[in-house]
Amino acid sequence: MLVIRRRSGEALLIGEEIEIEILETAGSHVKLGIRAPREVLVLRKEIQITGQQNLAASKEKSGAAVNSVLQTLKKRQTLPIRAL
Repeated sequence: MLVIRRRSGEALLIGEEIEIEILETAGSHVKLGIRAPREVLVLRKEIQITGQQNLAASKEKSGAAVNSVLQTLKKRQTLPIRAL
């Protein structure tokens, strides 16, 4: 891992097409600006991890389990909303 110190207004390059500029620093927060070609995916890591977890969770369920949940939901009766 490369570790670089940068100040607001400074930038770094990744290859010839990707530029990351430090827009603002405040306490423990850093605001970044990223210039990259449209075909380059720029994604926060926590979003990628959540997507992978959701995909894994959806694969763990069998079709029978999903049908069972759907049948249970269909059987439930909804109560009318009453005004107070």
